Order: sequence, then structure tokens, then C-alpha cells
Amino acid sequence: MAFTFDQILGDIRNKVYYPIYFLMGEEPYFIDTISDMLEDQVLQPADQAFNQMVVYGRDVDVQAIVSQARNYPMTGDYQVLIVKEAQDIKNLESLEQYIEKLPDTTILVINFKYKKIDKRRSLARKIEAKGVLYEAKKLYDNHIPKWIEQYLAQKNYSITPKACQMMADFLGTDLHKVRNELEKLIIALPAGKKITDEDVERNIGISKDYNIFELQKAIGIKDVLRANQIVRYFGSNSKDYPLLLTAINLYGFFTKILKIHYAHDKSRNNLASILGINPFFVQDYQLAAKNFSIADAVRCIAVLREYDLKSKGYNSQDIGEDELYKEMLFKLLH
Repeated sequence: MAFTFDQILGDIRNKVYYPIYFLMGEEPYFIDTISDMLEDQVLQPADQAFNQMVVYGRDVDVQAIVSQARNYPMTGDYQVLIVKEAQDIKNLESLEQYIEKLPDTTILVINFKYKKIDKRRSLARKIEAKGVLYEAKKLYDNHIPKWIEQYLAQKNYSITPKACQMMADFLGTDLHKVRNELEKLIIALPAGKKITDEDVERNIGISKDYNIFELQKAIGIKDVLRANQIVRYFGSNSKDYPLLLTAINLYGFFTKILKIHYAHDKSRNNLASILGINPFFVQDYQLAAKNFSIADAVRCIAVLREYDLKSKGYNSQDIGEDELYKEMLFKLLH
């Protein structure tokens, strides 16, 4: 059975446990969240000292894991063995011959980050038959706003579309980082509040006037003055607004403009679905599509590819990011 992240957490909350959890994949946040929940909730604090152990892949081998996993709990119903950084273990495939022999009183949690095992192999099949084989996949950029909304909803908060997009654009796809910043907002703001761009600026330090969202909006309506003000701010704060990240975001912006041009059904909801955005922002992209033809958007994408390379040092060794920002914007708008 293929388990989802929410299903696994729901089972743990309901005290439905499995003998083995093999948590693998590119997104460490999901792996850590499941592992931490098992570590904190399966055993009572008084039992954890006797029946819970955390080891690291660099310090153990398969034999040591199996030897510990075969022990029975000294008190209570379960022994919990958590193996962190299991991707450092050599010959992990040899674990397959022991999985079926693990006692049901053991909960073995294996954190296998940034890699995955072949689901067609015997090890994967035996894990699935005995317990949970979960692949934590990295979220794409356009999935982050929805994730932010869902995370806040679970905490009884909501957020405006602009504030949500500001955070997604500034923080990127590192879910640990996003979660930490959301927790700052939750601590600082009253329960149940609808979080605004002013709240984000005040508590997270992301400017509500100088951010990638506002830059895209200014470029989309060809507001040359406003766009130049923003890139001057970015150039002066390139540590927080690196040119490479801005070029990547603008590449996505012009790609969406192309999608609008090629869409047959240009209704608001259909465009929101095609672009993977909140319907609140559709009008901004429609205005941009009026100002940038297909040929214009293709040309701008070529400009962004050029400055993606320059941001990495190709043919720009003696040029600062502030100047590269100005050059790039001029070529996008003229």
C-alpha cells in the first residue's frame, strides 16, 4: 500500500503503528516530521529511557540495527529504534533478509534522506508488506503557496494571496525554512488572524513593496520607473535577492505569459488551473500578456537565460549584481 504523508501522520495520531517505517526521498521536512512524531508520541516519557534508541547511519551497520531491533521492550508495548542518516549505511540491501523476522513489538524507523531505494527490488517489497515505505518528494515552486495555506489552516490561521506569494517567492522550496518562518508569525500574531503582507513585512522582514511579486507586476504593466526602483533595491540587497533567483522567478513569469497566449479557454478559473496560481493573480498575468506578445515573451526568456549564466560568472566577472540587474531589466523592457 502506498501511504501519503497525511495518512501516516493520521495513523500515528490514532495510535496505529507499523513495525517498520522506511522514509526516503528528496524532501527532508516530510521525513523529519514523521520521524519526530514517532519519536515523541509512541512511548510515554517514562518509557522512552528504556525502550527508545536513536542511532546514526555513520555509526552502525545492518547487523547492529537488526540486533537491537530484535530486542523486546523492557516496559510497555513497544520498542522504538530510529536510524537517522541511514543513507550512510553500507550494504543496506542486506536488511531484507531480516525484515520478516522483526518482532511486532519493535517500531523500526529508517530515515534515508536525499536518496531512494528501487521499489522494484525485494527490499522495497518486503518493507511494503511489513510496514510503511514512503517517498518524500520535493515540492515544486508553484506548490509552495498551497502548502503555506494548508499549514496555516491546520493552526487555525489564514493568509492573503499576496502575503502567501511573498513568502513563497522569498523563502523558496526549503520547507524547514518556510515552516520556521510561519511559526514566527503564529507566535507573534493573535490566534485565528488572517495574515497580511504588512504582518509578513513586520515579522519576517520581507518588504511588501520590494519583492519579486511586485517586480513581476511592474514588468507586466511596463511600469519602467517602478521596476527600476525595485531592481535597485534588489541590487543593493543582493544577499536576500540574488540575481539568479530573480532570473529563475521571472523565467516562470514569462513562461506563464506564453501559456496564456496558447490557452484556448481563457476563463479565469481555467487560466488559474493552467498557470498553477491563485485565481486572485490571473488578472495580473492577463495584463502582462497584453503587453508582451508571444515573440516578446520568447525574447525575454532568452534574456533571462543570458543573465542566469552571467549571475554564475560567465562573461561578467568584473560586473556587480547591481549593474547586472539594471542591464537585465533594460533588455526585458526595451
